[in-house]
Amino acid sequence: MSHVVLLGDSIFDNAAYVPDRPAVIDQVRASLPKDCTATLLAVDGHMVEDVLDQLKSLPAGATHLVVSAGGNDTLSEVAILAEAACTVGDALVLMDDVRSRFRERYRRMLRALAQTEKFVAVCSIYDAIPGLGSAELAALAMINEVILREAIAAGVSILDLRVTCSSSSDYSHVSSIEPSSTGGAKIARLIADFAVGNPANPARSVVYI
Repeated sequence: MSHVVLLGDSIFDNAAYVPDRPAVIDQVRASLPKDCTATLLAVDGHMVEDVLDQLKSLPAGATHLVVSAGGNDTLSEVAILAEAACTVGDALVLMDDVRSRFRERYRRMLRALAQTEKFVAVCSIYDAIPGLGSAELAALAMINEVILREAIAAGVSILDLRVTCSSSSDYSHVSSIEPSSTGGAKIARLIADFAVGNPANPARSVVYI
């Protein structure tokens, strides 16, 4: 029996953004085999470092941890896109500072997850959000590069939400940066695939799309 725990932010804690529709946690529970269960520890607005506190509430019997974190960290740095830079090179240096700070936080989170000795998967940050500009897309690409590289180095699996949530219908009409029930169903399918498709080596990275 698998016990899946969802950690991180509002990608999983999205009930407020899908009124009268099932939230991601409900969709995960419906997608899992009958002998499996799921617990929501993710909190709307939380960042990468908050996952360390969420892990303190890890339920007994948890077998699989799935983390969606980094979107709010990226939002907290969005003001940098308005900063002046003399050259493209100067602008990239500014962005690399953001990437470096994020990498350190993400590595600390991955180390904490590794200490649980559970199966772990992390999510990339989706980028088909309606109305997203080219500067935001470029910034997200840099953050996603960190997530994928660090996840592979740590031997954890990846749910690539960039590929999965590729349609405007995957995003909530209440807030376009949150998953709709349609997008939530796609995310739940990936989580269920991860929970029932464990690799023989739990430290092997598998990409789910």
